[in-house]
Amino acid sequence: MKILLAESDEDIEACYTVMRALRPHIDESEFVGRVRRQEKSGYRLAMAIEAPEVVAVAGFRIGESLAWGRFLYVDDLVTAAAHRSQGYGSALLAWLRATAQGEGCDQLHLDSGLARERAHRFYAREGMERASYHFTMRVPSSGGPNSP
Repeated sequence: MKILLAESDEDIEACYTVMRALRPHIDESEFVGRVRRQEKSGYRLAMAIEAPEVVAVAGFRIGESLAWGRFLYVDDLVTAAAHRSQGYGSALLAWLRATAQGEGCDQLHLDSGLARERAHRFYAREGMERASYHFTMRVPSSGGPNSP
């Protein structure tokens, strides 16, 4: 298995099938464009490949805040259903940790939906701790590029 950044449109397209399991609301025809727009604010998409297919993906960004210092934030982390419990998620998370360290980050963060209990057990096994509640609120659409 190798882990690479998805840099070409073809690489990004190859990640869609895996990402769809986590983000089913994103249509395939929109996927590359959405990733490219997010890249403008620092988003990167990593793909774990077990030739010839993508078996896991992670979307992430580097940031800095008063609360956390310099951090790597994982927006998306998912392994294809047929490849779960085979070490791909662990390998991708280890790669993200190494990337965080190489980028001079003090911390690695991610949010996970309340109902994703299997994912929570995985994160705990990987040494992550529950640290906070994440609150959200919908705001009226301004008709911007990410509006539904």
